[in-house]
Amino acid sequence: MTARAVQHALRTISSPTKAKSSAWFFKTGPGQYGEGDQFIGVTVPEQRVIAKKFQELSLIEIQKLLASTVHEDRLTALFILVGQYQRAKRTNAEKQFVTLYLDERQHINNWDLVDSSAPYILGDWLVTHPDERTILAKLAGESSIWSKRIAILATASFIKNREFEPTLRLAEQFLSEHHDLMHKATGWMLREIGKKDQPTLAAFLEKHAAAMPRTMLRYAIEKFSPAERQTYLSIKGR
Repeated sequence: MTARAVQHALRTISSPTKAKSSAWFFKTGPGQYGEGDQFIGVTVPEQRVIAKKFQELSLIEIQKLLASTVHEDRLTALFILVGQYQRAKRTNAEKQFVTLYLDERQHINNWDLVDSSAPYILGDWLVTHPDERTILAKLAGESSIWSKRIAILATASFIKNREFEPTLRLAEQFLSEHHDLMHKATGWMLREIGKKDQPTLAAFLEKHAAAMPRTMLRYAIEKFSPAERQTYLSIKGR
């Protein structure tokens, strides 16, 4: 199995029409989210099917896929990596996949690439390796918007286990972020906390709602009642 074989499988079912639509959807023009990305027009379900066929791909070949300028190559590589990581957990051999993920994070440079991988590799690993969690602060402090998004999305795994402090700490740090993709991601994770424990989210909002970017706040309070949402939005408007 090789990266070239994966690429051939993707290109065999590619669609120029879908490629054009994807480029528009992901806003990949100059100065936008994924500048330099190329699309060949393969849907996510189709990529998942191909990823399952190449689960034995070596890490070296996965690295080659991640280095591609084609978006679908990189996303398929991440689907393969997530699958390999999950299987490796059975024999406690998963750290090598976490290491590769972090080493290759410069190629994980669009929101869907982050969201499809960070909780399932890095976040999952950190749940059971609390001594390694300093990596979250490191990622959050990097200039790359994608490293920051990896950090906050990784905490989705903590939230599932009702561990909220890592998310809240990063959310507080990201109050001053200017990028809307970080506002959305942080608000999303706060909303997930609210689904598990609304008083915890309410306590955070009581302290920070006035300083939160409006998009972050709107995402965070999405599951609140209309009256509660209006209350928090009024605080923001003061």
